Order: sequence, then C-alpha cells, then structure tokens
Amino acid sequence: MNICVVGSGYVGLVTGACLADFGMTVVGVDKDRSKVEALTRGKVPIYEPGLETLVEKNMKEGRLRFTTELGPAIEEARAVFIAVGTPPRSDGSADLTFIKEVAESIGDHLNDFKIIVTKSTVPVGTGKMIEQIVQERTGGKQRFAVVSNPEFLREGSAIEDFMNPDRVVIGTRDVKASELMLDVYSPLVAADVPFIITDIESAELIKYASNGFLATKISFINEVAEICEAWGANVEVVAKGMGLDNRIGPKFLAAGPGYGGSCFPKDTRAIAQIFREQGLSFRIIEAVLQANDHVQARMLGKVEAALAALPGGLAGKTVGVLGLSFKPNTDDIRESPALPIVQGLLDRGVAVRAFDPEAMAACRPLFPAVRFCDNAYEAADGADALVIATEWNQFRKLEVDRLHQLLRHPLILDLRNLYEPEKMAAAGFDYLSIGRPEGRGAAQGARS
Repeated sequence: MNICVVGSGYVGLVTGACLADFGMTVVGVDKDRSKVEALTRGKVPIYEPGLETLVEKNMKEGRLRFTTELGPAIEEARAVFIAVGTPPRSDGSADLTFIKEVAESIGDHLNDFKIIVTKSTVPVGTGKMIEQIVQERTGGKQRFAVVSNPEFLREGSAIEDFMNPDRVVIGTRDVKASELMLDVYSPLVAADVPFIITDIESAELIKYASNGFLATKISFINEVAEICEAWGANVEVVAKGMGLDNRIGPKFLAAGPGYGGSCFPKDTRAIAQIFREQGLSFRIIEAVLQANDHVQARMLGKVEAALAALPGGLAGKTVGVLGLSFKPNTDDIRESPALPIVQGLLDRGVAVRAFDPEAMAACRPLFPAVRFCDNAYEAADGADALVIATEWNQFRKLEVDRLHQLLRHPLILDLRNLYEPEKMAAAGFDYLSIGRPEGRGAAQGARS
C-alpha cells in the first residue's frame, strides 16, 4: 500500500520509518527543504535510539523516501497520515493551523478513495473539522474517510512503542477505512496486539485522557514526596507499596522534578481548555497543572537553600548540572524541568556548568552564560555543588570518589534519586534527594 506521511518531525518520522518497515511504500512530506535534503542523505534531525538505522534501511530497500511535493504524494497514496505540529496557543488550546492546511491540500488533490489518518494529537472535533474541509474542497465529488489513530510514542523508546504497542486505537465512521487500517497494521494484528475500533471523537479523547492520567500519577507522587521529606519517610518505599496494588501499578510513580517534554505539558493544558470551551472544569487536571508548577519551583528552592547553607551563601557559587533534556535518550528540551533550575541559578548570580549527552546543542542559544562541558566530571570540577536533573544511565554509575575530589564542596542534589543516601553519606557527601531521608556525610570542607 502507498502511504503519504505529512510532517517529518518526531511523530511523522517514526511513523513513516516503522510503516515502511511493515512493508508499506511510504513518502514522507515536509515543507522544510533543508530537513528533506538531510533525510534524503540519511541524516535524521532528531535523536531517537535506532531511528537513523531504521530510516537508512528502508530508504536503501526502496520503501521510504522524502519530498517537499505534497500534491503528487497525496495523489499516489491510499492512506494519508497527518503528523504535523499542533503547538499550544496562549490559552493552552491546540493550534490547528497546520492541520487545516494539510486538509485543504488533501481536498485539492483527492483523486480517488483515500483514508485521511490523524496521527497528530488533536482536540475532540478535529476529525469532523477535517471531514468538512475536505468535503468543501472537493465539492462532494470524491469519497474519502477520516480516521483518528493517535500515537502513544515515548521519546527514547518510540520504535519499540510503535512495533510492540500496548494497543492501537482506530476511530472512524467508515467500515472500509477500519479494514484498510487493519491492513496497514497487519503485523500487529498477527501479533495479537489489542485494537480498539471506535468512533472518531472517542479516539481523539483517548490520547488526551491517557496523558492526563499519567501526568496525574507523576504529580501525585511528587506531592507525596513533599510530605515524605517533612516527616522523614521514604517516597520510594511508599511508591513501591502503592505500585504492588495491581489497581494502581508501579509505572509513573518515580518522584522527581516534575514532568516535561512535548506531550504531558501541552496535552494537560489542552484537555483543560477543551473542558473550559464546553463550560466545564476538569478539576483534577487543573490541580495537576498547579502541582507541576509547584514541584518545579520547589526544586529550584531546594537547590537554592542548599547553596545558601554553604559558607559564604549563594554569592560567587558555581553549580554543575547533569542533564538538560526532559528525560534520558532524547535531545528534547521542551519544558524540561532542568531548564528553570538553570535559569533560576543564573538569575541568582550562580555560575553554571552543564553536561548532557544529547541536549547541549539545543541549550546553547538559550543559555549563553552557561559553560557546557564534555562530561560529568568536567561539570563537577571546582563546582560548589552538583545537581542531577535527568536520569541518563551514564549518571547512575559515576565514580563518587572522583566526584568528591573534584567538587569544591561535597554537595550533591540528586533530583532523580539515582543513588542511595546511606552510601553517599558514607562516601563523605552531603546528599539531598527527593522524598527520602537526607544523607549527611562527614563533609571534608571546601577543596583548597
């Protein structure tokens, strides 16, 4: 089957490469000529483990190519996947400008029956809007079907999520369209992946409801972490005790500096706005938004208080920050909880050294005053404290004796709970984490 994927960003590129690997003939379309030229050379503009290899493989085997010419790609395709951006407006609602533009182009180039598949995260009612736009552009002369097929890709494991999903959601009013979608996903059908075949509106809402619920779990455990710190309890033990209840489950119960990225912040604001537009209030999600803002502010306050307690206070201090991306295995810094910490430290006159395996290029224009380092040890060298802001695997096994020698003060603020407080205290560190008893070592004083 010939497939056109409009948009070669994160979702579009992963979708196109994986569908090509399913045996489909895929054309990826993007209006950014430089991006298309880079992809044609096999250069993937985002960091996602395994994606560049998958793109190169399917291009070499002739199932995947890229172009800026949307019209011919639509005309040749049986299925057109829309994977363009839906950035947030100032009120939190999704901006559907790009969706509308693509729908108009599809209507202008509709030459036989096609399914129009929305992969982008869109508010309820978008499928109906696309139907109306295409119907108007064709004058009702061509038959088509709109499908909502939301993505559930986690950055850092997107290929695995596409190839082995928990479920595939297909929302459509057309029986033929659902049959074609099952054909597109035939390898997953054969693997007994659960399929939810439903109406468009329910499919659109499933994505927002899922992300809202996961964001709620994160915010819940972050609130629990705060009371754990007040009473000297251990949030990890609390989370384990909760997660063993199969009605709750252990995932998304790791306390930290708050959620970030391209999905949770945008989608929680968007679903809150969807409710408002209907004269309703999604009270839980409104609380989640407030809680996430609070926990991010709390993290900066935690770092600031620890620095202020050092000899001489905040003035003239230097902090090493490990991790800038919102999560490991991605270069995505969108709404990363590390960024307000960096900015807050700079605003308070603290010098910042930072290291991230993939996200430094994106951060350089944002923080010209930051010294970007080649590794974690360079970031720690001569710093008064070290902040672990992202849980990259390479930060889990740092040489603690070496860090102790490099740091001017043996102070570590582990916002991802990568280390054990008792062991860090035994190694001579003043060690602060999230929702766990503090590890206070026999601090050796400032390095001369």
